[in-house]
Parts: sequence; structure tokens; C-alpha cells
Amino acid sequence: MSENGAAKPTVFIDGEAGTTGLGIRERLEREGRVSLMSIPHESRKDVKVKRALLADVDLVVLCLPDEAAKETVALADSLPNGGPRILDASTAHRVSAGWAYGFAELNADQAQEIRKARRVANPGCYPTGAIALLRPLVDAGLIPPNTAISVNAVSGYSGGGKSMIEAYEAGEAPAFQLYGLGFAHKHLPELQVYGGLSRRPIFMPSVGNFRQGMLVSIPLHLDTLPGHPDPAALEAALSAHYAGQDLVKVIPTGPNDKPDAEALNDTDLMELRVYGNSDHSQALLVARLDNLGKGASGAAVQNIGLMVGLE
Repeated sequence: MSENGAAKPTVFIDGEAGTTGLGIRERLEREGRVSLMSIPHESRKDVKVKRALLADVDLVVLCLPDEAAKETVALADSLPNGGPRILDASTAHRVSAGWAYGFAELNADQAQEIRKARRVANPGCYPTGAIALLRPLVDAGLIPPNTAISVNAVSGYSGGGKSMIEAYEAGEAPAFQLYGLGFAHKHLPELQVYGGLSRRPIFMPSVGNFRQGMLVSIPLHLDTLPGHPDPAALEAALSAHYAGQDLVKVIPTGPNDKPDAEALNDTDLMELRVYGNSDHSQALLVARLDNLGKGASGAAVQNIGLMVGLE
């Protein structure tokens, strides 16, 4: 029971044994504001058991592969009144009709959209950083939607799944590697849609030999943009967009500042920076976050709070 005598919201994490699920569970247990429900391990593939639990909880969080997430959503949809509210941490529904995008800082109305939505898609880690940098500048008219954009990013290996984690922790993986070289990474659709881009961006992810942490960077030729904005104008637009936000901050910076990808580990914060040289009309937008925090579990807990009224 909560302090005011009302029952705590009930939450079921479907896939709680994975990296994201564990992170969500640990945060929710630490906060103690919801009642966490589980399926016994031996019954976790029993559809009848899952259906009964879905019918009995306020919110289910899906930390599953895409196809399994779709199956659970279909099961929930078959229940009276559409079943519980759903927060999906997979990529299955991030650009689907009827699903709210779970980046609360996207615009002035997004948090309210998440509050009232029955179906919310938790963002991907890389798109969280890229969209945070791009969308305010597109909305402000500083970056046209059809601009040719390249997004470069590096993450700790914890975002790569069980096999990648095992390879790095066994010392069997390279110090640094590019991937997604088919130009079809699964994060591209949401990056384009919620970044406000009409032209498909180039997205080049990479992984380094560190467990967690992330840097997302976007280079810009300022003399190709309307009005030739200087770096200060970009920083001012970002600062105006995120004014008053608790989890996303714009950090003034200079050319000697070298952001450490791991500096925000074990937090749910994200920092945005603008590096630039007005003489050469060039700039670099940089987002720093914990890929397991604001990039995954931390964002999920933020969305859970919005959805069940525990902000």
C-alpha cells in the first residue's frame, strides 16, 4: 500500500532476466513505488499463465526479442479492454501507428502523450542521443529535414547482447569495431522519423572495449545550412528546448573539452554539447549518456512513472 492508502501500481517485466530487464527491476525495487509481479521460471513459456498475469497487472514492460514482443502484445490485445498498458523496450513498435514514442523530452507535448498512451515504445539507445541533438534544431528551422546527416556513435559492449558481452569479458573481442555496415541498422527508422528528417541519414555505430557508456556525434557543415548558423546559435536552440529538464542538459564547452563516454555511467542523465569553429563553418553535435541508463532501463523507468502516475 502507498502512503495515501492506495494500492501500488502492479508491473510485470516480461524478460526480466536480460540486461535491460534487470536494470529496470533494480531501479523499481530501489524506488519501491510499484509492486513487481513475476512468472515462475518453469512457467515462463506457458501462455495460459502469462495471459492470466497480463489480465491482472496495470502495466507490462516487454524486454524481449521483437517477435516475442509482438506475440505478447497480441496476447494482451485479446484480453477484455485491450489488457494492461504496455511499454515495449524492443524495436518492434517504435514507429508503429498507435504507439507513443517514449522520449519524454522530444517536445513540449510528449510527456503528456506518454501519460495517456496505452502503448508506449521505449527508444533505442543510439537514437536517444541522435534525436535529442537533431529534433530541436530541425524544429527551430536550423537544420532542414532533407539535410544529408551522418550520425557516428560508440557504445560500451553491454548493449550488444549476451554473445558480445561474453566475447569482450573473455578478452576475445577487438578493442574497437564498426558494425551496421549494411546501412540498415534497426535503429534507423526511429532515428529518421523522430529526428524529423525526410532524408534517410547515414548511421555508423561502433562498440569499444568498455562495458557501458555512449557518445553520439553528428558533424555539420554550417555553410550548407540556411542562414549559415554559427555554433552558438545551435547551442542556444538546444538550451531553449531543454530548459527546465531534469535528465537532459546542454553543457557549454570548448575545443579542449574531451568527453569521456563512461562519465555518466550508472545515471539516467544525458548531456548535449556543441563543438564548433565559426571560421571554418563547422560544428560537431555530441550526446553523452549511459546506454543502460537514459539509453535503456533509465528511460523505461521514466516512462513507467509517467504511465502509472508516479513521476
